[in-house]
Parts: sequence; C-alpha cells; structure tokens
Amino acid sequence: MTNSEKGKGFEAAQERLKLEIDEDIELNALRDPQNMLGKAIALAAVLISVFHIYSLVFYPIDPWVFRILHVMTLSTLGFLLFPGWSSACKQKPHVIDWLMVIASIVVGVYIIQDYQAMMFRMGVMPTTLDFYMCIVGTFLVLDMARRVSGWSLVILCLVFIGYSFLGPFLPGMLYHRGYSMERFFTYIYSLDGVFSVPTDISSKYIIIFIIFSAFLTVSGVGKFFVEWAFSVSGHLRGGPAKVAVLASALMGTINGTSAGNAVATGSLTIPLMKKVGYNPRFAAATEAVASAGGQIMPPVMGAGVFIMAEMTGIKYTTIMMAGILPAILYFASTYFMVDKEASKLNLLGVPRHLLPPLGDVMRRMYMFLPIVILFGMLMMGVSVIRSGFYAIIAAFLISWVNKENRMGFGKVYKALETGAKGSIQLMGVCAAAGIIMGVIALTGIGLKFSSLLLGIAGTSEFLAMFFAMCIAIVLGMGMPTTAAYAVAASVVAPGLISMGIEPLIAHFFVFYFACVSAITPPVALASYAASAISGSDPMKTGYTSFRLGIAAYIVPFMFFYAPDLLLNGELLDKMGHTYIDVILRFATAMLGIFALSSAVQSWFFGHVVRWKQAVLFITAFALVSPDHMTDVIGLAVLIALYFTQRKKKDAPPAPAPA
Repeated sequence: MTNSEKGKGFEAAQERLKLEIDEDIELNALRDPQNMLGKAIALAAVLISVFHIYSLVFYPIDPWVFRILHVMTLSTLGFLLFPGWSSACKQKPHVIDWLMVIASIVVGVYIIQDYQAMMFRMGVMPTTLDFYMCIVGTFLVLDMARRVSGWSLVILCLVFIGYSFLGPFLPGMLYHRGYSMERFFTYIYSLDGVFSVPTDISSKYIIIFIIFSAFLTVSGVGKFFVEWAFSVSGHLRGGPAKVAVLASALMGTINGTSAGNAVATGSLTIPLMKKVGYNPRFAAATEAVASAGGQIMPPVMGAGVFIMAEMTGIKYTTIMMAGILPAILYFASTYFMVDKEASKLNLLGVPRHLLPPLGDVMRRMYMFLPIVILFGMLMMGVSVIRSGFYAIIAAFLISWVNKENRMGFGKVYKALETGAKGSIQLMGVCAAAGIIMGVIALTGIGLKFSSLLLGIAGTSEFLAMFFAMCIAIVLGMGMPTTAAYAVAASVVAPGLISMGIEPLIAHFFVFYFACVSAITPPVALASYAASAISGSDPMKTGYTSFRLGIAAYIVPFMFFYAPDLLLNGELLDKMGHTYIDVILRFATAMLGIFALSSAVQSWFFGHVVRWKQAVLFITAFALVSPDHMTDVIGLAVLIALYFTQRKKKDAPPAPAPA
C-alpha cells in the first residue's frame, strides 16, 4: 500500500472512529452569547489571560491586589457565562447576572483603592463599609462556587460558617467562644480566607497551566496524545479501554478536575469501549478511574501539587518525584483490570488498519516536546511559572512544524480565550475553599482534630490513618480535586504530622484520598460524568469505579509503610536504605497490584474459583507489605497458583458423556 493510500485509509478510519477529542466539551455548560456581547466576552477572556501572563512573568504586582483582580476578573466572566439556574437563558445573561458582575467589580475596586490600609484593619478594626463589602464579596464567592461546581462545596462552606457562630453553644471539642459578624466576615474575605493559599495557587499556577492546556489542545498536541495512545495500544485486546488509561494519564495531569478529564477523553473512548464489547457501566468506570488517576500523574498532577508545595514548603521537584512510582502503580492496576476484563470476555482490539499508522505517529513524537520541556525545566530548578510560560511558547512553536496545526493569530486568540474560560471553575472552588480554611484557622478546629488523631494513634497508628482516610474522602466528595485536597489537608494533615509522620508522607496520603473521592460512592463526580456519556446507571457506575480503582485505596498505605516508593533521598537516608531497596519494593508492590487485580477480576491466567480468589487477595496484601519475609511467601504462593492454573489449562478436556 502506498503512503497516499495509507493516508486516505487513515482519514477514513478517523471518520468512522471519530478519532478526535472534542476541544470545547468542557465549555459546553457555559452560555454562548452571540453577536457583540459574545465578541466582547471573548475579548475580555483574552485580555484576562494576557494580564495574568504579563503580571506573572514580566511585571509582578502586589500579591493581594493580584489575587483580588484574579477573583474579580474571572468572576465577571463567570457570572456572564455560567447560568445561575437550570431554566436560565443559554444565550443571554439575566439582569441578576449583570448585577452580580457589577457587585464583583465594586467590591474588587473598593478593596484595591485602599488595600494597604485594609490589610491591617481586616478582621481587627473594620469600618462599617468594610463589613458590608466583605459580606457581599463572600456571597459572590459562594454563588460562583454554586454555579461552577454545584451545591456540595457551598453546603460545606455554610456548615463551617455556621460553626463559627454556633461554637459557643456546642459541646466538647467543638466549643469555641464565637465571633462577631463584623470580625468574622472581614477576616474571611481577606488574605486569611478567600484570598489565602488556594486563591494564591489559582492565580499563579493553575491559570498558567490551564492556558498551557488550551495551547496544547489548539496546537494539535492534545489530539496527538489520543492518536499516540490509540496507535500504541488500540489494537490490543480490549484496546479502547487501554487507550482510555494512557490518554487520561496524559491529559489528566494538566486538567484540574477528574470529571473534566472524564468528559473530555471519555467522549471518544467510552463509545469505542462499548463497540468492542465492554458493557456501558464498565466502560464509564474505566474512564472515571483513569481520569481520577490523571490528578496524581506528574509533572503537573492536576495542579494539586502546587497547593501541596505552598502548604508544606517542600520543593515542587521533590513532590513531583515522589509522585512517579505511586502513579505508575495506580495506572498499572487500572491497566491490569481492563486487560483481565478483556480476557474474560474474549474481547478484541480495534483492527490495526483503522488506527493511526504507528510509523506516522512515531515520526511525530516531537509533539511531546512541550511536556518534556516543562518536566526538564522544573527538574533544573526553573520556577514553576516560568516553566509553564516556556511550555506555552513550546506548544506554539511546535504547532508550526505541521501546516494543519499552525497557530496564527486566530488560534492563539482562541487558546487565550479558552484558557481564561477554563480557569473560572477552579478559581470559584479555590476561593470557596479559602472560606473553609479561614474558618479552620480562626476557630482552631484543625488543632482539635489533630488532638483527636493523636488520641486514636495512641491506640493504633493504622486506625488513625484509616480515620484520616475517611475524613479526606468525605470532605472531597462532590468537589474538584484541588479544593478537596486544600480542605482535607487543612483538617487532617496537621494531625498526621503531629503524630510524627513526615510532612511529605502526610500530605501525599491526604492528597491521594482527596483524588479518589472522585470515584468513591455515593458522590463520585468522575463516575457520574462518565456515566452520562455511556448511558449507564450513575450509582452502579460509581460502585464499579470503586472496584476497579481499589488499588488507589491501598497505594497510600503502601508508601506510608514503605516510604522508599516516594523516591526521597532524605527519607531513604533516615531508613538507611538505598535505591536497590526502592527497586525491590517497587517490584514486589507491582506484583502485589497484579495479584490484587487478579483477585478482583477473578482471573489469573484463566478463571479462578472462590478459594483461589481469596488466596490471591491475601497474597496481594503480603506482597505490598514492607516485610521482606511476607514478600517471599507471597511470591512463592503466586508462583504456585500460576502452575496450578497452567496445569488446569493444559489438562485434556473431559470426555463427553455416553
């Protein structure tokens, strides 16, 4: 076959398979204003992106002013683009939306014009006008969070706000002396609350990487990620499910929400999984689990890594390196799960001739350069902001290699517009998370939780960790990962650290469970988003996601008991371990994950009966434990099971009855 015929065949295959992600699918919930209003909003979005890049890279301004402008500008966009109620017009903003826009601007301008004096009187000696402005500002933040992420986070914020005033009437550890309305709202709508760490991260790091993500998409790099994943694994048994795992790992790391990643890549992979034979529920669960894993995949890790670095003071590169092996274990488990399901159902992959030619894809491997440059610059110690900026430039330059993807003025304009619009949701949830963090700092409830964890740890360290896991999952339900981690870390991590656990381990532990809350019933946002595409029952999809992602609930305990997996030199020195120990620990952990997947799927080189399934479960936990003796026993049992399964497979069929 000639190259031209291959090209024509590939184009036809793309048409049949629709081998392309929907670039704007995450923005489909937004209004689509027409005519002059639509153009004005698009221009405003572009200017907001340009302002952030210019201020971050070339001309820094006062941090409080910058955060206020971040919230104010994105809020004005958000109130115009996100409908306030289900029956609201999808093209034209309501008069209430315009009032919200005006209120956002008035509050922002009021604080900026006298910010130096207000910094000292907020929460201490506020004026009456300060008080009213802060009440309005807090209400605007809550309404924006409701519009962009639903009621879960807003209800949690209201619970914490209520606690601030009801504390004097509560018993035991929940008691506190209470606060006046003036002190509370001026404290919350300041650098100690709304404009604290989450908004700082949103304004500096999250927006720059969302703009980077938009440039990847518009430049064709995002599409290449999907083509590469299909070309490498689409032909394998159950191929589209394996594509979902690879594509979600690539796309999810630069996507701030698990649900957004599930929708973006799932719009392509879920229909194809159904075509090759996976049932709709399993297809949706696979995409949800893979998308949640994107949040723990270096180098960007869904932006949660930046909050962790800010809260702990640990270097970004240290955290990024610590995430590599746990992320590999997570995705290996997901890959094993879908492979075993394909084996059970005897599913095939997509025929090779319908996939992108491997040679063509490999010739375009240069399109990975923006990610490689980002990773390399971060490892060399270049600041996160400058690394993100240079990665944006790299994506722009890479687009010019291929004539079809070249980013002229129109495409750059679109990328900047998409970047600002895509930042609205995370700005909203980060600002709302700041309210919760402010209440925790003001009332001291975080320290009380720390004392509670210490009390539990006196009985059992494992119980304390289990308790921390439950809190992180519950606090994270219904919230994007970034906000979930920020809130959970404020409540749980200090308690773990006070038990003597290393800050890196404590925060990573909380971060993982904040991520897996997206696939944990009863409120599993990523699963629900994927089920909407597959047409499956949301609740059943959530439980299937929990089953497929079960390794995610074990990996944090693995690196708690075996810190070697975090690739941290200081921890290795403390334990007297070397990188040989890291390799051995990772190898046995990988075998344990394989045994666990086999047990969950009842498939270990063929179907396994119940008692073998139980043995596989026990073997899995033996292999992931930090004890070398249990590793040896687990490995021996696994080998014995393998030979019994092979013997069963090689046995001649039973004679037919006479």
